[in-house]
Amino acid sequence: MSNPVLITGASQRVGLAVATDLLNKGYSVIITYRTHKTAVDTLRDAGAITIQADFSTDQGVKRCIESIKSHTQALRGIIHNASLWDSEKHTNNYSALFDSMMQIHAKAPYLLNMGLKDLLTRDGTLADIIHITDFVQDSGSDKHIAYAASKAALHNLTLSFAKLLAPTVKVNTLAPALLMFNDNDDASYKDKALNKSLMACEPGAIAAVEAVNYLLNSTYVTGETLQVNGGRHLKFS
Repeated sequence: MSNPVLITGASQRVGLAVATDLLNKGYSVIITYRTHKTAVDTLRDAGAITIQADFSTDQGVKRCIESIKSHTQALRGIIHNASLWDSEKHTNNYSALFDSMMQIHAKAPYLLNMGLKDLLTRDGTLADIIHITDFVQDSGSDKHIAYAASKAALHNLTLSFAKLLAPTVKVNTLAPALLMFNDNDDASYKDKALNKSLMACEPGAIAAVEAVNYLLNSTYVTGETLQVNGGRHLKFS
């Protein structure tokens, strides 16, 4: 049995699609989820190890690390997908918002990487860390300021961990823009969002799945950002 790939936040959307794809390809998979959904049972039935985890506190991250170590002595990779979407318009408690965004998107991945790095390097075979960030890591966002800052911090962790863990572990950023709409998104929002990229389409989770597979199969790429944004960075240049 191969060393498992850990995927955080894999009960829905991109995380679920990546976990399903890797299971179908014969990978061993460990997933974390915050809230139980039927997809968790589906992944477990398909062979995944499933761990309920709350990354909103350091203690929650510590418990997750301990649980992972109880299931495996080595890891093939870590895909940091767990995310929380929030913005300044939903609150006037900006301090709490900033702390929450940084905790989920930067501190939790940092603690997981530090706590699990020995599992990635234990048997000397090539391993991966993939930080899933966001297009706004480079552009910023006037509507999601704390969120954008936290995703930029997560990308900076890519650079530092790539230096720390080379040459045994490749560490890269996957930075998507729009991949999937939510069920409650209206037509006006969809039209506006689609117009932001050259490809002008909703690619679905498959775009992230393809990018993850590229990074896992690469042998030389580390410390890089793989943009999955449909040419959005060129739209208004």
